[in-house]
Amino acid sequence: MNMHLLGVALDMDGLLFDTERIYFQVGQVLLQRRGHTFTLELQQKMMGRIGLSAIGQMIEHHRLDDDPVSLLAESDVVYGELLLGELRPMPGLEEWIGRLKNSGLPFGLATSSRRKFVDQILPTTQWANDLAFVLTGDDVTHGKPNPEMYLKAADRLGVSPSQMLVLEDSGNGAKAAVSAGAVTVAVPNEHTQLHAFEDVHLVADSLADRRLWELLPSKSDVS
Repeated sequence: MNMHLLGVALDMDGLLFDTERIYFQVGQVLLQRRGHTFTLELQQKMMGRIGLSAIGQMIEHHRLDDDPVSLLAESDVVYGELLLGELRPMPGLEEWIGRLKNSGLPFGLATSSRRKFVDQILPTTQWANDLAFVLTGDDVTHGKPNPEMYLKAADRLGVSPSQMLVLEDSGNGAKAAVSAGAVTVAVPNEHTQLHAFEDVHLVADSLADRRLWELLPSKSDVS
């Protein structure tokens, strides 16, 4: 398999950064203002979906009468206020990025997050300039679990989806990658460990899992 992998696509929320914790706080704020409670069950429904689709899950779940566009705007304000102060890398992130760079494979970001938030997060890293592409929720019509994001990622890499390794932390994201035909590895976090990860190649313990690292070729293999 190593010889067939020609590129890598990475999710961001819950995989590279512990933003799911921030999203949970945002959900709590929004729903407390409306006399409801944000639950893990609702968070699972929203994960991986792009802006209005995620907000639609919240509205449907609690039968809110809010306008989706207005509620999304309110959500953006709360998230933006929390983001940089609460942002934390996931365990093993820097080591994994180093291993990726040493592999010689091009790699990029395929996240459901809005572009404006990605543009705040990436400058805090040392590897933003190493990304071959950045796809956000603003770049697709259909969010995860639809495969559109990863079909576009393969196109940006110039490879077949079957030659692309995808890392995802959520069931919706993993389903999108599997449906696109990518070699999919699930890296669950505390919020997604009970998700179903059907047909993935591997369920890794973390970004530091050596089984994940062993999927990558060496630079000599790539050249």
